[in-house]
Amino acid sequence: MTHDLLTTLRPLLTAEASAEAHATGTEPGDLEQAVWLRLLERLDAQDPPLDPHGWLRRAVRSESRRTRRTNRLERPYGIEPADDGSRTPEQLALAASRRRALHDAVRRLPGRCPRLMEALLSPRDLTYREIAGELGISQGSLGPERSRCLGCLRRLLAPEVAARGGRG
Repeated sequence: MTHDLLTTLRPLLTAEASAEAHATGTEPGDLEQAVWLRLLERLDAQDPPLDPHGWLRRAVRSESRRTRRTNRLERPYGIEPADDGSRTPEQLALAASRRRALHDAVRRLPGRCPRLMEALLSPRDLTYREIAGELGISQGSLGPERSRCLGCLRRLLAPEVAARGGRG
């Protein structure tokens, strides 16, 4: 039954994800993977959708909205602090301290997140294909896995960043 449902929904999911991906600024495969994960979690909980096609369309749009919100909140730095060659010794010490704090937080992440984040932070600038091969997972699952790991990392770092701020 589950296999038949997945086979039936695959073309619809591919079409829906392709249609929504451009607006979210993400890859259709990442959007598909996130929806497959939601469906499999639901099926695992013995709660199959009554209207699978309708559920799938709503799930794609929901994931699309979530991705758009995330993309709006996550902004890259205008300049990369590590590229500034004219930094003072104090700035270099602070940057090294931030890197240590980041790597310490990465090591505290659950599951395979530490390995994934270390690969993403690697100075070798690995591609998704190389990272997937190194971790032994599919390339399509890297996007959703990366999102989950970054969420965990944000939660770990939020108290530390708040605690380091100046007071009074």
